[in-house]
Amino acid sequence: MAGKQNEKRKSAKPSGKRQEKSERREEREKEAEPAKNAKSGKDGKGTKSGKGTKSGASGKSAKAGKRSAAEASVPRSLRELLRVTPGERPDLPRLDPSSTPGGPVDKAAGVAATALLAQPLGSLQERLYAASTAGDRRRVLLVLQGMDTSGKGGTLKHVIGLFNPSGCRIKAFKAPTEEELGHPFLWRIKQELPRPGEIGIFDRSHYEDVLIARVRELVPRNRVRARYAQINRFEKALTQDGVTVVKVFLHIGHEEQRTRLLQRLDNPDKHWKFDVGDIEERTVWPAYQEAYEVAMERCSTDEAPWYVVPADRKWYRNWAISTLLREHLEDIDPQYPKAEFDVEECRRRLLAG
Repeated sequence: MAGKQNEKRKSAKPSGKRQEKSERREEREKEAEPAKNAKSGKDGKGTKSGKGTKSGASGKSAKAGKRSAAEASVPRSLRELLRVTPGERPDLPRLDPSSTPGGPVDKAAGVAATALLAQPLGSLQERLYAASTAGDRRRVLLVLQGMDTSGKGGTLKHVIGLFNPSGCRIKAFKAPTEEELGHPFLWRIKQELPRPGEIGIFDRSHYEDVLIARVRELVPRNRVRARYAQINRFEKALTQDGVTVVKVFLHIGHEEQRTRLLQRLDNPDKHWKFDVGDIEERTVWPAYQEAYEVAMERCSTDEAPWYVVPADRKWYRNWAISTLLREHLEDIDPQYPKAEFDVEECRRRLLAG
């Protein structure tokens, strides 16, 4: 918009003092543009795209991926496109699970782009781990949530597989055991947190206690409501202790889930992955969508935001999560620790021996 306004001014410049004022105003606007652009591309507090959206998780704007010429000139991180704005409730039915906001043009390009992320991700992971040997407490926690077949396991295989497994801590949370039920709901989560220098991955998480617990009424509704605030305090404490929390909701469509479940039934080698209970869970799909919307509205914070990743296209899911991890690791910017010994003396001794 600023560019068009400037063009209009140039084609019909006023004269005298009005012309001088107009030119000074143009200069001030031009000087302010870089600051605005830097802010929009760096602070990560933007919004995300989906079906019928250009920004924000509530689907209030134009189609995904369509941006004005002025906007296109401003680099935007994937975090801005996919982030759930704190305090806003995403409208999941209006977010297209087959969309590819900010992504490569097609599957072939997406697969190639994901493969190219392996080297920078591996380097960033090594630096993160190396920094921890010198006392740096920073680490990453990737939280994966989504309906059955949304791709939590696929993410572990295709995205986390890009990292050195020795620096990863993976935990898949199932139904709580008797021992876990005897503790507060966050107790079992705290036992599995990544250590300094590690990348932790949760396949499901503490959010199950405000998702299935809400939908299936496993606990009173007032207890569920209290848990949102507990989760926010917990995650804020994590970030204050050096944990970068990346929470991803894998947004799969109702029909795509049916297709994937049928594929499991059609392949005997996949029967072990099929759970008859998944059919029953489909009958309360709207209730789960609402539960996710409420959880993201109440627990997407500046310290630990939620990201909605369209998950119908597996190649996009893999690229998007890999890119989100790269952006967060680059923000951490871990550094190799400096040697605490005389490098040249060691070199001399080795060459002499």
